[in-house]
Amino acid sequence: MSRSSGGYHHGNLHVALEDAALELLETTSAAKISLREVARRAGVSHNAPYHHFGDRAALLGALGVRGMAALLDAQEKAVAAAEGPVERVRALGLAYVRYAAAHPQAFSLVFDPDYCAAGSPSAGMAPLIARNEELLGSEVAALVREPGYEGRDPMALSAALWSTVHGMAQLITLGHLPLEAAEPALHALVQ
Repeated sequence: MSRSSGGYHHGNLHVALEDAALELLETTSAAKISLREVARRAGVSHNAPYHHFGDRAALLGALGVRGMAALLDAQEKAVAAAEGPVERVRALGLAYVRYAAAHPQAFSLVFDPDYCAAGSPSAGMAPLIARNEELLGSEVAALVREPGYEGRDPMALSAALWSTVHGMAQLITLGHLPLEAAEPALHALVQ
């Protein structure tokens, strides 16, 4: 009888392997993560990951989904804690940038076309992307009803805001812009 259908000695080896890989991702780029090292960190045989993921790409795809879920969760919590449309849009952008700064490798993996191709996301990623788009869309829809924003095209403004915030996150994760610049930049962008 195969052990791969059960929980192995971890109780849930699939999650234990993902957790070990996420731990590695905090200090190592996705390109350098090996299934052998993930297995070693999880305390299992070097073949164990293959029973749950098949290959390295499947594991990294699963990590991208977990990264997107964490990014979305950070944004939803930030929006829920803010009051007013302007403040919620700023909070949304700041949560995005802070997540990227705190987890640059996971953030990079979320948008890596090898694991999340634009236009054809995985079954696990698609609903997260939809929720993220709905969150941004609903906050921008509220913003364009505010004085000074009325009459703006919500689709165009959503694209402009996401592009700007994503670019800022990239600059921060690459060390070209300090994280402290994010909040004043978002205040300048959304007044």
